[in-house]
Amino acid sequence: MGVTIKSMIKRPVYTKQLEAFVNKPQIKIITGIRRSGKSTVLRLLKEDLLSSGISENQIIAVNFESFAFAEIKTAQKLYGYIKERIKPEARTYLLLDEIQEVEGWEKVINSFLVDFDADIYITGSNSHLLSSDLATYLAGRYVQISVYTLSYREFLSFREKYSPDDQQLNTFEHYLRTGGFPVIHAASYDTESAYKVVHDIYASVILRDTMQRYKIRDVELLERVVRYAFDNIGNTFSGKNVADYFKNQQRSVDINTIYNYLYALEGAFILFRVPRYDIKGKEILKTQEKFYAGDISLIYANMGFRDRMISGILENIVFLELKRQGYQVYIGKLDNREIDFIAEKQGRKIYIQVAWKLESAQTVDREFSPLLSISDQYPKYVVSMDNFWKDSIEGVEHMYITDFLLRGI
Repeated sequence: MGVTIKSMIKRPVYTKQLEAFVNKPQIKIITGIRRSGKSTVLRLLKEDLLSSGISENQIIAVNFESFAFAEIKTAQKLYGYIKERIKPEARTYLLLDEIQEVEGWEKVINSFLVDFDADIYITGSNSHLLSSDLATYLAGRYVQISVYTLSYREFLSFREKYSPDDQQLNTFEHYLRTGGFPVIHAASYDTESAYKVVHDIYASVILRDTMQRYKIRDVELLERVVRYAFDNIGNTFSGKNVADYFKNQQRSVDINTIYNYLYALEGAFILFRVPRYDIKGKEILKTQEKFYAGDISLIYANMGFRDRMISGILENIVFLELKRQGYQVYIGKLDNREIDFIAEKQGRKIYIQVAWKLESAQTVDREFSPLLSISDQYPKYVVSMDNFWKDSIEGVEHMYITDFLLRGI
């Protein structure tokens, strides 16, 4: 049974972004990995529209993954369906979920803008919805809102609603072990069951949003590319590194194939690519990027939980939080040293190092010294799982990871 509107948990990070564009001429495009909560955000929007006085018959909601709409798979059929239901005497609000299931959807959305008084909201499970085709038909007339799996703050809200007395499941350690897919935290799953649920989500994404969309036939090679990326979370690598790895495994793979697979995995939000930025040269570098998972649970569902990966996992959590907060994120290069993240938003910048534990003087020096070498006055943080040591060094602030995740930067 689906979640009813009354029982849904608010996700104000996204609904506030949408509210700013209600009745504005832009098409609102909501993107994110499957099961991250895009459909829920649309239902919350519908609730808000009804509360504001919009009547039910002014809202047309279609979920293209529902069997009820299985026949609407072309632009022509969608146009006919909407045209029959439009009320010409009042503005219509179109809420179209998983629009990529409709062939030629860009053209029909453009027609809705031209032909009707419509406020349009669409969701899609592929970052490449904003492709050249879309740009051609809808140039300058859309705004994108990215939905991510649950932040730590949202995770706590879910646990408070669904399992308020289960302290074992309401800790950062549980979030660290299970990730942020909402379905996991709307019930009480042990970690093994949680990973099985996430693996089923992953399999659906691989099949529908990666293999089918990008016409990939070699699923075994695709899976091996995913595992290589997951095994190197927090490490820089290139397509050539992946190809060389396969070569050492006695398998020859064309480097362009690797890049195509990585592109497809980015499109499906299984991976996020993060470029390197040369702080001294003030330029984005084209080699040795990092890739992070769309949710840390995707890693566990494929490879299990490994203690040796903890530093990379913490980086992944911090990266996703920065994205949720609207930052452009880069890896920093300063001479021969690396800064984990440079994050920029609206003209301001922050620098962040992420570590598991600052358990020796050498570790403290390794994490703080690159930040101390940066001469500008922007905020600088070292984020770790040491919750007892709170000292700052020469203006570089140390933060326990949950403080960082809950404070907002």
